[in-house]
Amino acid sequence: MADHRILEHPILPVPEARPVPFSWQGQPFEAREGETIASALFANGVRTFGHHHKDGAPQGIFCANGQCAQCTVIADGLPVKACMAPVRPGMAVEPLDGLPVLPDVEGHPHTHPIETVEVECLIVGGGPAGLSAAIELGKAGVRTLIVDDKHRLGGKLVLQTHKFFGSIEACHAGTRGIDIATRLEQEVRGFEHVRIWLNSTVLAVFSDRRVGVLREGQYFIVRPDVLLVAAGAREKSLVFPGNTLPGVYGAGAFQTLVNRDLVRPAERLFVIGGGNVGLIAAYHALQAGIAVVGLCEALSECGGYKVHKDKLARMGVPIYTSHTIVRAEGDGEVSGVVIAQIDRNWKVVPGTEKCFECDTILVAVGLDPVNEFLEKAREFGLPAVAAGDAEEIAEASAAMFTGRIRGLEVARSLGRDVGEVPPEWHRTAEVLKSRPGMTITEDLPATREGVFPVFHCSQEIPCNPCTSICPNHSIVITGDEVMGLPEFVGEACDGCEKCVAICPGLAVTLVDYRKSADHPTVVIPYEFSARSIKQGDVVTVLDSEGAVLGNLEVTRVRAPRDADRALLVRVVAPADIAPRIAGIRVQEPWEPARPETTGQPIEDHEIVCRCERVTARELRELIRAGVRDMNHLKAITRCGMGACGGKTCPSLIKRLFREEGVPAEEVTDLTRRPLFMEVPLGAFAGVVQGEAPIKDVPRRHATDVHEGGM
Repeated sequence: MADHRILEHPILPVPEARPVPFSWQGQPFEAREGETIASALFANGVRTFGHHHKDGAPQGIFCANGQCAQCTVIADGLPVKACMAPVRPGMAVEPLDGLPVLPDVEGHPHTHPIETVEVECLIVGGGPAGLSAAIELGKAGVRTLIVDDKHRLGGKLVLQTHKFFGSIEACHAGTRGIDIATRLEQEVRGFEHVRIWLNSTVLAVFSDRRVGVLREGQYFIVRPDVLLVAAGAREKSLVFPGNTLPGVYGAGAFQTLVNRDLVRPAERLFVIGGGNVGLIAAYHALQAGIAVVGLCEALSECGGYKVHKDKLARMGVPIYTSHTIVRAEGDGEVSGVVIAQIDRNWKVVPGTEKCFECDTILVAVGLDPVNEFLEKAREFGLPAVAAGDAEEIAEASAAMFTGRIRGLEVARSLGRDVGEVPPEWHRTAEVLKSRPGMTITEDLPATREGVFPVFHCSQEIPCNPCTSICPNHSIVITGDEVMGLPEFVGEACDGCEKCVAICPGLAVTLVDYRKSADHPTVVIPYEFSARSIKQGDVVTVLDSEGAVLGNLEVTRVRAPRDADRALLVRVVAPADIAPRIAGIRVQEPWEPARPETTGQPIEDHEIVCRCERVTARELRELIRAGVRDMNHLKAITRCGMGACGGKTCPSLIKRLFREEGVPAEEVTDLTRRPLFMEVPLGAFAGVVQGEAPIKDVPRRHATDVHEGGM
């Protein structure tokens, strides 16, 4: 039986977990306690979860966040999303081949009276923005309820093993996301006025300004005075041949499997997209011992932080800008990827195709805000605000700060004496949301005496923890106090290495000429297993762009507390290359092969609607025939009518309109469903799914009847 679990990780502990027996197609498997079906199947080497009823296409995961339904399986006779449903002892899991058939019902189901819970503020989402808002509301004594669909708080923070950028004071810069999640959760749980519902899904906002919530299989009505939407974002899809093959999925899904569930879902992967999400996911793959054979970005430069890109380049990951994916290859599952260079008109340049053997393709081409609850609340007159990605796509550091601002604003709107939001908060929020600024040529020191840090960050981004950690105050930011670039001033460096240890971008090294002007020592940050490097090893050192500088012997490896589970590796280097050393290679660069066939993909055969397998050709023919209403397209082709509720394909359909020369103002948008998440109809009648009714919920017994319009 295959076991694809991570047994050692440089940052994450590998806890002992009680095995939970279940079966897949009658074959006995084991899961870990609390694990989802999807993660358990991946851990046992299963990536194909079923076949589509329309054309028999194999189905697997895509988002692993409950937003689509591509991972649906049959568990104990009922269709469930494998990425959200936990494995229960003895559960019988089968692939969904075709349309599900509901089992016969025996006996009478558990029911409970549908209760109405009244709160001053309902927060949708327990991620960085929601938790930060809850802290401000808790300080103000506002009766608050946080609803989150996961088993723990933190949102995407629980997937982030890297250190955060920004400033220490504003957003815990220099601290790993997983640890920030724990800090925020502990603080939130300290407020008696803040209640938390986990494993709970917000279903809809109704016309009577009430909100439907499914909590652990039971339906509740929440009546808030204010709705604060901090539901984050969902990943965008991309159209290309093979885009729905098992093995093609979102970068967030990959991080969920690797960093939350410690499952090793790939041996060799390729990343599509050079934003921070794609760059960071590739780095997380390397930390998990997964080979990253390449990354491509359609723009001429990666849109993410340059320090993230440089970090990958000097670890041996080839990065191809002005390139796009041509197709995914594979019969049933991914076996390779073909990419090609594109010209200024975004057309593939013939003869530039490159083929990489891989078993996984990560799609990291942007995010869409989960803002449907906000829009519906405003339509029905329920006071509502948004924070984090639900308001504007940005980094988690910005989400934390906008959450603080919205929490204070909501508290003030509810009559709490909290004062105005400090003006500097708004400025800090804007800085943290800033896109990368100017890039300069790396300025390396020419001196060959003393000891000093060398900064390999050459792009303006919101980050300054190195200035805060220096005990001698010898590091300053030139220009803006957060967005500028760090600079060493004076002669006060004592070689403490703290700036090397804290840097989120692994972009600081320490060069020490005190023992030798010709062969100084260089201290390099290293975030991989301690077993992978030791004193006496010979390593390949590279500059910030990934160019090889030479092979050097490791003279010391240590893990100081300031490094927070990272290692500091010391080498002795010739003086002419010492300041240029920025990192250590962890894998040999992969060389692409020429594909057997070349040319652009046949666009008409590409799948636009994943749920209903609607092709670009079907939609283009209707658009060319004069259809301008996306609801008309839906009625004819079923695009947007699938189980995901039209969360994935609308942006792709709008792209088709643009490609056909139809102005956006002529297109009627798809009408959203009244329920934003799937729910068994019995829930509205008080039917309890699974366990007996919850008895310990503080709530008001409601004699009034919910009259919310749908």
